[in-house]
Amino acid sequence: MRYFWIFSFVILYNCNSQKPMDIQGHRGCRGLHPENSLPAFKKALDLKVTTLELDVVISKDHKVVVSHEPFMNHEIALDVFGNEITPQLEKSFNLYTMTYDSIKLYDCGSKKHPRFPFQRNEKVYKPLLTEVIDLAENESGKTIFYNIEIKSMPEYDGIYTPKLQEFVQLVLSVIETKGISNRTIIQTFDVRALEEVRIQNSELTTALLVDENESIDSKLKELSFKPEIISPYFKLLDKKSISNFQDNGFKIIPWTINEVADINLMIDFKVDGIISDYPDRVIQVGKSNN
Repeated sequence: MRYFWIFSFVILYNCNSQKPMDIQGHRGCRGLHPENSLPAFKKALDLKVTTLELDVVISKDHKVVVSHEPFMNHEIALDVFGNEITPQLEKSFNLYTMTYDSIKLYDCGSKKHPRFPFQRNEKVYKPLLTEVIDLAENESGKTIFYNIEIKSMPEYDGIYTPKLQEFVQLVLSVIETKGISNRTIIQTFDVRALEEVRIQNSELTTALLVDENESIDSKLKELSFKPEIISPYFKLLDKKSISNFQDNGFKIIPWTINEVADINLMIDFKVDGIISDYPDRVIQVGKSNN
């Protein structure tokens, strides 16, 4: 049985309705701490977000690692000697060819992020999904929700990630072992991955991610089933399209909304949730609208 939409919202209301909103900390709280790091998730929990949004890949020894890319992104990572990683070489630091003990040696937080001036720089590593869950369960008293993105794509299969069936199985195994299935969304841009999730556990809540250069309607038609949530780039949406999707049974949780004006606009459009690098701003805007 799904419990997600019964319990998943903080008490924060749209000024135009009594509909509660799901506040999701993107990659933890990327605007304030290094992305997908334990300090970022801790900050998001301290802010009392509803949901932790995060990304997962797989190591050589089949550990589920929290990382946006299956390699060491030059924007955030230094090598084991503290040196810069160049854009040209970043994909050679392939996490699927590295054991987790090796992955953990890389500093993914000390480097100043060019797009997040308020981010606190600190030496952090890419944590395991199990570590994030253990932290979150302890801090929240087992009330926090999770939005876990499977970072798969056809060109990654067998090179940067396992074959899709194994990738999904490894992720779902952690979720099921940790007992958080009824508080977890699985999201992805890869429709193949959503189909595989449906095969392996049809009770999990799923979200279809839609990129800025994609069509929501066209992408929905690629699926053999109806996901509970559509999560598009927020500029693909307007008030009418949101209302139409909601009338057809979908929840709409767009990404990634960081500016106050855009947060206000999405609240006015009555979205079901907001994914933000600055969940503190979403919470503040919501309070000011009440």
